[in-house]
Amino acid sequence: MASFEVDQAEGLRRMVAGPKPRLFTFLSTAPDEEKDDTLVNLGASLASSGSTVLLLDAYPELRGVAARLGASDGATLLQVARQERALNEAIVLMPQGFGISTLTHGSLEAALHDADQARRLANTFGVIATQTDILLVDAELDADDALPLPAMGAAEIVIQVSAGAASIKSAYAIIKRLHARLGRRPYSVLVTGASEEMAQQIYQNMMQAASRYLSVPLSCLGTVPADEHLTRAAGLGRTVIDAFPMAGASMAFRRLAGRLALSDLGA
Repeated sequence: MASFEVDQAEGLRRMVAGPKPRLFTFLSTAPDEEKDDTLVNLGASLASSGSTVLLLDAYPELRGVAARLGASDGATLLQVARQERALNEAIVLMPQGFGISTLTHGSLEAALHDADQARRLANTFGVIATQTDILLVDAELDADDALPLPAMGAAEIVIQVSAGAASIKSAYAIIKRLHARLGRRPYSVLVTGASEEMAQQIYQNMMQAASRYLSVPLSCLGTVPADEHLTRAAGLGRTVIDAFPMAGASMAFRRLAGRLALSDLGA
């Protein structure tokens, strides 16, 4: 079993050194099913373009993307950090072409109050990040407005928002919470389940509010339209890019994958 006695700072230096890996933390106010479909199809799109991709379910409860895919029963990164399981046991290879891991099966509060255990977990996270081209983290803020691990806050943070008023309001609230916790820094916005025109209106409204009231810069990562092919593909147990490659959603995911793989968003 690998040793994780390496200093945490060194582990983080390895993680951010060079052009790889690219680390994206997704915070979503869309319905859970829409969030999970987005991550799965984006992961598959990235994998099909030649990138090695890992999805990390960082939810404390079984409602993240790993649970949706039935891949949350194996070893967790917290167990690896405790040296109870091997690292390869915590990565499940999915037929969609990407790997998936689970951070923990429960609360991290006790683990993170132990400085040594917190260091080990952070270092374990750094190790898996260096073993993939692109790491997509499915996360949420805790009661103190913190992300599960500091490195997730240092990543490119993507706010996923859907077309409903409640989702838009919650997305702006997340930006305010992040701003209070992390200070002024940029965020990317991904609008799903909306027409191109509506998505642009949502983004423009959020950008103007964030700039005016928080002095926080937002960028538009992209949009994924409402598309019945997404639901039909999920019902078949497949990704939309595989089942319906010419669908509007498929083309949108390929564009998103190109941005994440080739742009400087994760730098």
